[in-house]
Amino acid sequence: MPHTRRPPEPRYGNRPTMKDVAARAGVGLKTVSRVVNGEPGVTPDTEKRVQDAIDALGFRRNDSARVLRKGRTATVGLILEDLADPFYGPLNRAVEEVARTHGALLINGSSAEDPDRERELALALCARRVDGLIVIPAGDDHRYLEPEIRAGVATVFVDRPAGRIDADVVLSDNFGGAADGVAHLIAGGHRRIGFIGDHPHIHTATERLRGYRAAMESAGLPVHPSWVSLGSTAPDRVAATARAMLSGPEPVTAVFAGNNRVTVTVVRVLAARPRSVALVGFDDFELADLLRPGVTVVAQDAAALGRVATDRLFQRLAGAGLPPARIELPTRLVPRGSGEIPPVGG
Repeated sequence: MPHTRRPPEPRYGNRPTMKDVAARAGVGLKTVSRVVNGEPGVTPDTEKRVQDAIDALGFRRNDSARVLRKGRTATVGLILEDLADPFYGPLNRAVEEVARTHGALLINGSSAEDPDRERELALALCARRVDGLIVIPAGDDHRYLEPEIRAGVATVFVDRPAGRIDADVVLSDNFGGAADGVAHLIAGGHRRIGFIGDHPHIHTATERLRGYRAAMESAGLPVHPSWVSLGSTAPDRVAATARAMLSGPEPVTAVFAGNNRVTVTVVRVLAARPRSVALVGFDDFELADLLRPGVTVVAQDAAALGRVATDRLFQRLAGAGLPPARIELPTRLVPRGSGEIPPVGG
């Protein structure tokens, strides 16, 4: 019986190619291509022989090369502030799911609220030929992206607008949400309401502060300078600020927290105090409904932000000649706990 010589295996460290599959299965390259791409014209026996060779060699189709021939890489870049922040988890997942429906993979990175790092990440993703970018801005000057956008990289900003360029942006109604939250406290009888927010250069922080001031003004209430504090959301800074607002001859009787990180720290401060103080926070957070009393929040839909932004991105990639748009999504006041707003007298 003549000895049949088996084709050599691909060398370790080299990815098997269609040529290797064809040699092992004893067929032509076109036959392998038909099997790999699900095309007709291959007999069942030959298809099985090719599939056995694919399985034995661990061959995988080179989708990157295939999509590049179409002028696309089927990848989308997402730049977040901090993936560890609970707000960004649902947003990230929504972007990934919409991208998946379009046959695209998601690559993400965190800017850590550093404009230089944001720029570095964005340009690195562009260098890797992503089809589009979704950016939660850390900086206030995005002119560095103009050449990339002109070159066809669809770009949508989320949560905060781009700086110094016209581009699509998807936002929550930060002003209206904050105004609703503060109005809720005023309706409960509060007149001395503190505001603790994020850094003043952040769009969401300044919009929420603007909503707080508008609600106070609408109710004819003054805002003492000591009742407002913007800055780092680090627990030490927020805790010290909250304690200062709650002390003195005329302490605040309620606090509006500018985001979920601030709210969690204020909850810890209030838990150590015998006197009940009302609290409303912007952003919902885990276990807020299980605290006693529950914490009233202004909830924004992070997943909807991600979905709307990614839908807009793929509209642009499909060739929709749309002018840059500012899309603002509503927030929702979620009241919790009948004892959350105690009766106050001044």
